[in-house]
Amino acid sequence: MHNNKPVCVSHAKKKLFFGCFLLSVILFSAGLTGCQSVQNNESGYSKAREFSVDAKSHDVYVESEFAPLKKVIVSQSEFTDQIMPLEQVYMPLDEIESFGGEVVGDNVVFHFDADRIAKMEAERAALTAILEKYGVEVVMPRKLTDKERELATDPMGPTHGKGLTNEFVRDPFVVVGNHVIESNFRKEYRRFEALTGRELFPKNCDYVAMPVADLTDEEKGPFLEGGDVIVYNKQVFVGNSGYGSNSAGIEWLRGHLAPYGYEVTEVRLQGNILHLDCAMSLVREGLMIVCEESFADGIPEPFKDWELIKVPEKDAIHLAVNGMAINPDVYITDIEFKDSIGKELEDKGITVEYIDFSATRVEAGSIHCSTQPLLRVNE
Repeated sequence: MHNNKPVCVSHAKKKLFFGCFLLSVILFSAGLTGCQSVQNNESGYSKAREFSVDAKSHDVYVESEFAPLKKVIVSQSEFTDQIMPLEQVYMPLDEIESFGGEVVGDNVVFHFDADRIAKMEAERAALTAILEKYGVEVVMPRKLTDKERELATDPMGPTHGKGLTNEFVRDPFVVVGNHVIESNFRKEYRRFEALTGRELFPKNCDYVAMPVADLTDEEKGPFLEGGDVIVYNKQVFVGNSGYGSNSAGIEWLRGHLAPYGYEVTEVRLQGNILHLDCAMSLVREGLMIVCEESFADGIPEPFKDWELIKVPEKDAIHLAVNGMAINPDVYITDIEFKDSIGKELEDKGITVEYIDFSATRVEAGSIHCSTQPLLRVNE
């Protein structure tokens, strides 16, 4: 038995060496693929955790608001009558009719309009044509199902009978780097919107849904809406107007992204502005479009020295700021603002693509609201 001991020790050393070697290969491979671990969440999407800085190999990656756009979701144009409590209405009451609504008791009702939907569909088709002209791949969410429409009118359903929308794909999701967050809405009639777009996100992105919002208190949440989120490299700015995202939602996002090196800053909004993307738009490095009146604490620090194209609140209310950069040299805006925003952009050497988005703007959203970038990266 004594003579067998060296053989056993030698065999153990070989097994230990092989095990260490195998572990090293696995860890090295994980570093090359940009993932620490992959596991499926309940919706079947792969959940990839970043392990290295080589994240741009993913099919989903948003670097900034003006990094060249490669792939994007463009919204459908669907809605039913929507009921919104007066305290949730952010636009001036004397502007309600211009947004297709009317005051009924303690609520504002925004009415279904088949003609406006047809016009919105034409606007989205025109937007798609512009994007494809610049080589951007465009995909669209599915339409609402009959069952979803039925539930929208059920007082006991998820929207409590307050209606249904499927028209602004920016808000149900937040995309930062290769992280996709399914958001939480304050407004009941918007709570089906994520269902129509989930399947468009590739399985190699980090897809998570926020914790279910506590609806027993208007302020608890957590609430987070994609239109409030502006991405600038490793800095993420999130608006808080009191009508969309709240501090609890912003804090949740901060905790989720901090391990990956992102800094999340809350931006307090004021006046008649719903989301941060209605108050500021990054055109290229050093140039932004902004409604200064919308910021309770002034323009966020990193942008205070940037060149500004200033927009008055009366125009911002009607979505003047809600355009979008295709890349640092090309910007899309509504033709309504050609003589103001458009002219200033052109004077600064930006190629401006104009589009009539007037029907969509009646629904309180515009070009930025109607898109959700999947791939925005510098070469």
